Amino acid sequence: MSTPLLEVTDLKKHFPLRGGFFGGTTGYVYAVDGISFHIEKGETLSLVGESGCGKSTVGKAILRLFGITDGQVVLDGQRIDDLPAGTLRPLRRRVQVVFQDPFSSLNPRMRVRDILAEPIRNFGLARDAADLEDRVARLMDKVLLPRDAVGRWPHEFSGGQRQRIGIARALAAEPELIICDEAVSALDVSVKAQIVNLLQDLQQELGLAMLFISHDLAIVEHMTHRVAVMYLGKIVEVAPKRSLFAAPKHPYTEALLSAVPVPMPGAARERIILKGDVPSPINPPKGCRFHTRCPYAFDRCRTEEPKLAPPRTAMAAGHLAACHLHDRPDAENPLALAKGEAVLPV
Repeated sequence: MSTPLLEVTDLKKHFPLRGGFFGGTTGYVYAVDGISFHIEKGETLSLVGESGCGKSTVGKAILRLFGITDGQVVLDGQRIDDLPAGTLRPLRRRVQVVFQDPFSSLNPRMRVRDILAEPIRNFGLARDAADLEDRVARLMDKVLLPRDAVGRWPHEFSGGQRQRIGIARALAAEPELIICDEAVSALDVSVKAQIVNLLQDLQQELGLAMLFISHDLAIVEHMTHRVAVMYLGKIVEVAPKRSLFAAPKHPYTEALLSAVPVPMPGAARERIILKGDVPSPINPPKGCRFHTRCPYAFDRCRTEEPKLAPPRTAMAAGHLAACHLHDRPDAENPLALAKGEAVLPV
């Protein structure tokens, strides 16, 4: 079996709270509290969940925009979470990011030519000035923007065009992994589709791997290979796309999917309305973190934290869910044998 391009193990990021007369630590925000996943070469893994669940924190931790509290991040067999700051340059080239806001992520004082040329110069990828200009021109071709637009400023472009420039800048370093942090959430619906199609085409052409961070499940279903669902700093379910969308194995995932608009007019879907608010990440609930809002919670959920494990009724290999319901008999499990899927052999 090949080595995953990215492997994250028990990743934690706790932000200290400062207060009191001497400004000491009064507590922690448990933004990410022990998650594990991997991404294969050329694969897209989508990380989904409500705002504030820790999705973007995971992306920033992988990018080494801040240190982590605990855990390991391994890129192509090399651990990168403990690398000294002075040795991060090779990492920066191999892992790039496309941010949510395509305007604030671009330097308003630089023309597009300079924005795209900067990473090429930083990593010494061009042989000479002519090669540099050729690389910039080819980047514009890849993101379907006219070559003569390189002389314009970021404010002269629309939101979708600016995001294309952001994608071109990420591609300029010739990365192996791109982290898309809500890369289409600030765009109009029609433009979202164009950017998603562009990302898919680029992935097939260049063999890129992607961590696609989003809360838009309709977009996720269109472009991903696997999905990891986060809730309050934890991954509660991870599965191949088709298996997760056809038969979710965690009550939170079930509720999220019930809110996705049905594409066929007149089609029926039972909407699941979760009660209460998301608990504070400063003081997360004991046991299963979702039990305060779960319609199926029972006593064990309030005291024992569930582990990610394969449900007996999963449709596909690699489908994991952190839910005590799957330890109960099928007759007592509302998520068992849903939609008529077959039971996998234990």
